[in-house]
Amino acid sequence: MDRNQLYEKLKDYLKNIAIENDLMKEKVLIEGRVLTNREAIGNPTRQDYPLLKGKEKLLQAEFKGFCGQAFTDSPGNFQGTLSEFLEIALESNFERASFVAVLNAVMRYLNLIDGTIHCKDEEPEDCAKMIVDNIKDIYGNPKVAMIGLQPAILAQSSSEFTVRLVDLDPDNIGTVKSGVLIEDADIKTEEVLEWTDLVLVTGSTLANGTIVNFLGLEKPTIFYGTTIAGAAKVLGIERFCACSR
Repeated sequence: MDRNQLYEKLKDYLKNIAIENDLMKEKVLIEGRVLTNREAIGNPTRQDYPLLKGKEKLLQAEFKGFCGQAFTDSPGNFQGTLSEFLEIALESNFERASFVAVLNAVMRYLNLIDGTIHCKDEEPEDCAKMIVDNIKDIYGNPKVAMIGLQPAILAQSSSEFTVRLVDLDPDNIGTVKSGVLIEDADIKTEEVLEWTDLVLVTGSTLANGTIVNFLGLEKPTIFYGTTIAGAAKVLGIERFCACSR
């Protein structure tokens, strides 16, 4: 499945559940806005999260009082009906992130998913500890490939497992965090996937389209975060997001 096919599948799903629940006919207000750091993640002890460094923004869609979120490097706004929204081509990072956020909000409204609001304050640290405990309980002591930098998860994972991490941010590539060299995702992903026993993938890959590289792998793959809440349900993939709301 390529990126276009993936988004078409998700878009068809959203359109179908909207029609089934008479949401297309309503003049529903959908608002997308970018949260401030405090709204998005609170005041954690760690200050190296991409959100706090300005590398990513958390875009939020509001649908009939329910919220969905998606990380993006291209913030923006949209206001209109669900029917109008579904006419938008998903070509830019903003359009894709907006679609993901709206998918999450609508599915949350319909009680199809939960955990669509990012955790705050010390909860990212708590989540990191829980995801590592979950891996230990189920998989023992695997070699772990991390796709995308999440500092708390990296710190916890590298204290328990042998970890390799790839990232797209040029400011991260070549640096060492928690004793792990951050490698160039464009060059090293294939090699790292061959090396690893288990793949830990940020849900942000859904918003930027790189998720297609990590679907259907023959190795255990865990996606984490609020961004992928709805898509994980639609695609039947494993998601870990212990502290989201």
